[in-house]
Amino acid sequence: MDEDVFNMQIRKFLKNVGVTSQREIEGAVRGAVKSGKLKGNETVKARVTLTIDSLGLSTNIDGNIKLS
Repeated sequence: MDEDVFNMQIRKFLKNVGVTSQREIEGAVRGAVKSGKLKGNETVKARVTLTIDSLGLSTNIDGNIKLS
């Protein structure tokens, strides 16, 4: 295994995850505020599940996102 290639591939994957996740969260929060489901001053709980089926990996990453 080439450690440099492996590291770069992980970084590319995580960058894609980060950018896509941010867009999805922003859209969902804005929609919820617009519809009245959220006021915009809450803290929302978030969970990401990382799964790599071929490795038998499944792990949850939990956190909170403050809206103001």
